[in-house]
Amino acid sequence: MSAQLYPLRTGVSPVQLPARVDAVIDQALADQRLVGAVVLVAQDGELIHRRAAGSADREAARAMTEDALFRLASVSKPIVSAAAMVLVAQGRLELDEGIEGWLPDFQPRLPGGAAARITPRQLLSHTSGLGYRFFEADDSGPYALAGVSDGMDQSGITLVENLRRLGNVPLLYAPGTSWGYSLATDVLGAVIERVCDQSLDKAVQALVTGPLGMNDTAFVARDVDRLAAAYVNDTPAPRRMRALDVVSAFDGAVGIRYAPARAFDANAFPSGGAGMVGSAGDFLRLLEMLRKGGSPLLPPALVEEMGRDQTGGMTLPNAPGFGFGLGFSVLQDPVAAASPESPGTWRWGGAYGHSWFVDSARGFSVVAFTNTLYEGMSGCFVADLRDAVYGADTMKRGA
Repeated sequence: MSAQLYPLRTGVSPVQLPARVDAVIDQALADQRLVGAVVLVAQDGELIHRRAAGSADREAARAMTEDALFRLASVSKPIVSAAAMVLVAQGRLELDEGIEGWLPDFQPRLPGGAAARITPRQLLSHTSGLGYRFFEADDSGPYALAGVSDGMDQSGITLVENLRRLGNVPLLYAPGTSWGYSLATDVLGAVIERVCDQSLDKAVQALVTGPLGMNDTAFVARDVDRLAAAYVNDTPAPRRMRALDVVSAFDGAVGIRYAPARAFDANAFPSGGAGMVGSAGDFLRLLEMLRKGGSPLLPPALVEEMGRDQTGGMTLPNAPGFGFGLGFSVLQDPVAAASPESPGTWRWGGAYGHSWFVDSARGFSVVAFTNTLYEGMSGCFVADLRDAVYGADTMKRGA
């Protein structure tokens, strides 16, 4: 078990154990929308609910456990983003400097061929002009033709090679002029490697996961017996993910290329945006560190900057009311988002089936890791769990 650098108290009274959360989990399992899940709900630094439910491996009849490991997909992004912010706090990286000084061989260009300048802030906020291969309509798109990896397949290439391929594709827009979810965090990972003069896995461990006692979190599964199997939503029940699988998350997109065995492959390049493995408890440590102001890794001012909308008021696609900070989305308008969350709430997820949010105004940090895509990332379960948490909060605080 990881050292309790940020202890979370248990043994609270039954009124603080929201039966609504359990009901949401049980319904998702009964409906066969999820195979298994680990849900942690903390408020004001107190772990008020914890639940491991369903199966970690259905075919092997292995029950889900609270210390299960999961392929994190985009839950990797806030971890790597925090590592970059630690470098900013240490004065080793500037948010608004051009990354060309660190990555001279990565030379992105605009559609017309003009050179483009990208900054760490734009990488962190996904305003860099980069994209993702899985957004393309088919395998004739420019990222597919260039052989770009989204970081969840087993391409057999290095991070340097993936950036070379990425750099050969024109940017989608001039940096800073629009917002688009992208491989920016993978590029940020390469910047971190150059600043630290070491591989990304070692740099992230030195900057974030080591100091926080996130001993389960790395770019490869450290205990394969605890790794949850991956499942894909299907009818009448989720199917086990294939060794090589392409699953579309959006209408009109070719889909994400998955290779679940990548989690065992120590030679796979470290994808800062999608390549980590970890536990729900570890990730809660990161969220609680940020919620409490950043100590001992970051000053409060940099945590505040991470939680400030960096898009200039742009509306995120299919996410009304949300802007984007430095590593995660930021709720700007709860009414537009039809959400009970407070303004300023941080939120994101991961394609393997995860969601999380931090509502600092209410003191909430919530982690929901599942082994079922895409229900656990963007299905009804996500909104149902959110609403259950806030229903419990209403009862607890008399709001």
